[in-house]
Amino acid sequence: MRLATIATPDGLRLHVRGRAGYVDVAEATGDPSLASLRAVLEAGQPALDAIRPLELMDGREVDPADFGPAVPDPPRILCLGLNYSEHALEGGRAVPTWPDAFVRGADSVRGPFADLVRPALTDRFDYEAELGIVIGSGGRYITADKAFDAIAGFTVLNDASARDWQRAASQWTAGKNFTGSMPIGPEVVTTDEADVTDAAISSSLNGRVMQSARTSQMLVSIPSAVEFFSSFTTLAPGDVIATGTPGGVGFARTPPVWLQPGDVIEVTVEGIGTIRNRVVAEAGAPTDWRWRPGAPASGL
Repeated sequence: MRLATIATPDGLRLHVRGRAGYVDVAEATGDPSLASLRAVLEAGQPALDAIRPLELMDGREVDPADFGPAVPDPPRILCLGLNYSEHALEGGRAVPTWPDAFVRGADSVRGPFADLVRPALTDRFDYEAELGIVIGSGGRYITADKAFDAIAGFTVLNDASARDWQRAASQWTAGKNFTGSMPIGPEVVTTDEADVTDAAISSSLNGRVMQSARTSQMLVSIPSAVEFFSSFTTLAPGDVIATGTPGGVGFARTPPVWLQPGDVIEVTVEGIGTIRNRVVAEAGAPTDWRWRPGAPASGL
């Protein structure tokens, strides 16, 4: 089953991809409590089973601009850094022997085809193609062999990063949390429909392939990622795990390649889908803001 969050006159609502087009879940079932992905996931497997027949219905065609973030309100976005050895090495780091984890906030998500706003406070805006794990039932102390029971499905995301902010301190939080900096979608594909254990993952910038790898190259596998994060926190329905990016990012190139207004960045995961975002400049930011890495007035 393929689930998408789509703009309607009543706001963003959950849809199922039908035989043709997309079917509004709340409208088709007559149950307004099923209007959001998070509500369905919190209701558990019975709710997912109840909406599955909508795959057999005819829906409506949807303009790309109407797709919202596939997971519009994740409780958390738990992220793995340096999860492909090539990416670790290209950044001058040793291949990690322990998961390198950080967290994004919910307001960093962006629609899969929306404009991607380059923050005014960075000159080093970079792309990162990633597979996203969407948690279903969740839980605590989930062993790797039970991980897929806790997963609702998979999606595509771009962990776009302000590298100067990321590297200005030992913690990555600031560079990874600019508002609307993580496009995600276009759909959440349930585990019964997609096998992503060895799926191709790639990014392209203005039509030029920048990253190309397979998810089987991840250092921390999908089951191990669930096991790791559930070791210290209770995974909740709608949580997203960003599984890290392969080599080929912009900062590691000679010369570096930074996202610029007018660029088009695409991320594809085989069997899941493609997100495509045009980069635009942030409007309305103050020109004299002192918090900017490397600026004379920045710092304490």
